[in-house]
Formats: sequence, C-alpha cells, structure tokens
Amino acid sequence: MRTQVLGRVDYLPTYEAMRAFTDARNPDTDDELWLCEHPPVSTQGLAGKADHLLAPGDIPVVATNRGGQVTYHGPGQVVAYPLLDLHRRGYFVKEYVFRLEEAVLRTLAECGVTGHRVTGAPGIYVRLDDPFSHRRLEGPTPGRLSFEGPGKIPALGVKVSRHCTYHGVALNVAMDLEPFGRINPCGYAGLQTVSLSTIGVSTTWNDAAAVLGHK
Repeated sequence: MRTQVLGRVDYLPTYEAMRAFTDARNPDTDDELWLCEHPPVSTQGLAGKADHLLAPGDIPVVATNRGGQVTYHGPGQVVAYPLLDLHRRGYFVKEYVFRLEEAVLRTLAECGVTGHRVTGAPGIYVRLDDPFSHRRLEGPTPGRLSFEGPGKIPALGVKVSRHCTYHGVALNVAMDLEPFGRINPCGYAGLQTVSLSTIGVSTTWNDAAAVLGHK
C-alpha cells in the first residue's frame, strides 16, 4: 500500500479526487492511504439531518456520500483516507470499520490514552475524568448518550463502491474545538468532542499522522 502525506488540502477537491481514484481503479490498482488535514469545513453524511447544523456561520458545509452524520474538520486534525480494495483483502465492511477503530485505539494507546468502544454509540470515546482509565464506559439509552463523562476523539465515516473504500477517519490532535459546538457531532446533541491536547497529550501533527498511518 502506498502512503501519501498530503499536508493541508481543501476538503472538496480531496473528496472529488478520492471518488475519481475509486471510480477509475481496477483489480490491479494498488491500495493507497492519504494522510492530510483540512481548512475549517463541516461535512454531512448520508444520514445527516439539517437540524444537527446548529450555527455553521462562516464555516462551509459540504454534503458527501459517506455514511454517518455531520462532523467538523479543521487544522490540527489528522485525517486518514484509506483507499482499499476490500474484496482483494478479504474484508467485509463491518470488519473494515472494526479495523479502522482498532487503528485509532492503538494510536491512542501509543499516547498512553485508553480508548473505548461503546455499544450503541459508534466511534471511539475517552473518559473525560480520566483518559488513562480502563474502566468501562456504559452504553447509551435509545436516542441519547446516557453514560457520564465521555468525549469523542475521532470521527469515522466510510463509503464503499464496488468493494472499494474511500473517506475514512479523523483524529483530533491539537485543534480549536469551538466549531464542534456549532453542530451536533455525529448527530448527538451535547456530545463533547476532545483532542489529544485537551486530555493532556502533547504531540505534533506529523508524529500523530505517522503513528495513525502505521497502525
């Protein structure tokens, strides 16, 4: 697999390039991994609802064909776009998503942070009261996050076309989190979004991108 570190690139042309790459690939096309960050932008997934955009203001909103709901991208966030042929690798979609989550969990572990999967709430969470704790996070009641003290640190949304993937996962490293307050992140009202910097981990974008890309 070829890894490309794109640096800071605009979201829309990157999205279009991923889609074009996937549409043009054939069974012999090598898989790629694109690592980048974006200028401020909110993106809506196919399940996104307009009322989850609370006050976008001057931050552009881009409708996409990935799964999931609304999220925000901005400087200080590592975005990983795996462009994979799932059929060639022998992965089902559910396994692929599990592997993306596992890559985030292992990246957090490299920083000493314990990430958690929570039944009924897709994504990876950390305890705000103790990000290094292994204590289990309890699951949510239907329609809302009912467990106490969670913070979401990555956003994940994928598209699979002809067994090939694009979009991916975004890990918050050291970013301005204010724009997350302008949306209901991933469709959850009041869900707190955190970054490595806000839970006490100091690392650079380049180092975090290298670890996440490797995992």
